[in-house]
Amino acid sequence: MRAGRTMEPLAAYTITMYKNRLQGFTLIELLVVIAIIGVLSAVVLASLNTARSKGNDAAIQSNLSTIQTQAEIFYGVGNTYTGVCADATVTKAITATESANGTGGQVTCTATATAYAVSSTLVADPTKYWCIDSTGNAKQGTSAAPAVNAGAVTVCS
Repeated sequence: MRAGRTMEPLAAYTITMYKNRLQGFTLIELLVVIAIIGVLSAVVLASLNTARSKGNDAAIQSNLSTIQTQAEIFYGVGNTYTGVCADATVTKAITATESANGTGGQVTCTATATAYAVSSTLVADPTKYWCIDSTGNAKQGTSAAPAVNAGAVTVCS
């Protein structure tokens, strides 16, 4: 620098910029970062809730598959489905299904000597049900409770 001349404008700006950086971030910068983190966390939490409900639905389907297998073992031993809903293994699977459903879940088990059907509310879509029956059906439907009609259990619809 020559005597009598002031600093050039660019050099003065550069020095001011570095001097401010040593003091930290501005309030606006911090608020913008916090807002971005909040939006990202909301997106992640929404995705986790969807995954959690689908996981609960998978648990419901697995528990009902266990009931289907146990019902066939029960039938093989006694040649009847009467009492299958009270079988110890079936009762445990029904309890596990109710646990996967949460508080709003509904599990229905009906049986006669020749047929049975079990259905449970799904978590991801509470208007839908997963249903299994003695004909080998295991599918999603809209009928909540399989009914016993004239001694025969209505299969999953």
